[in-house]
Amino acid sequence: MRKFQLDQNFLKSPKLALFLIGHSNIKKRDLVIDLGAGSGVITSALARRCKKVIAVEKDPETAKKLQANLERQKISNVEIFVGDLRELKLPNEPYKIFANPPFSLSAEVFYKLLNLENRDGQIAELENKNHRRPDAIYLILQKQLALKLIITERHYTSQLGRILAKNYATRIRLPLKETDFTPPPHVPTVLFEAKQFTLSPEPGTAQHNCNPS
Repeated sequence: MRKFQLDQNFLKSPKLALFLIGHSNIKKRDLVIDLGAGSGVITSALARRCKKVIAVEKDPETAKKLQANLERQKISNVEIFVGDLRELKLPNEPYKIFANPPFSLSAEVFYKLLNLENRDGQIAELENKNHRRPDAIYLILQKQLALKLIITERHYTSQLGRILAKNYATRIRLPLKETDFTPPPHVPTVLFEAKQFTLSPEPGTAQHNCNPS
């Protein structure tokens, strides 16, 4: 197993991937980025639900398997980026994120997407007028981290969570089970959602709302 994949827990079921995507606001017209695509369980599901997918996979051998899986399924609307997700050039057009990145890179994903930098434990917002933030972010995260990203009086909100709250409505969308993954994670895991305030909220959706555990 690749060293940088030791903490990555992949979804086992394409049906589950489609179910989770069905609980997002991803539409047929959307450009969506899958970070840490692996062999393509999420990528393939996204390709059936949106206009185009950019699949980011660091390991060249796994990227070849991903390409082969897409070709076998006759999926042609996926662009594969082979490299570190932190090296990816983000689109200048509207886009969304739906991904299951390694848990150890969860914070780095937000730094990349929101144009942030960690300076000795303090998170700084960088100046870049050309940086475009995603319209919506759906990430599979450890529940402990996800809770810290949501503004609520019930528990501590991290600095990253407070930065997110400036532009996004955040919540835990769905809980996941250990048996949904291979290998199974040893911590509670959830689907986290962050949607820009400019997007139309779903009926009954409250800003900064956390589903009960």
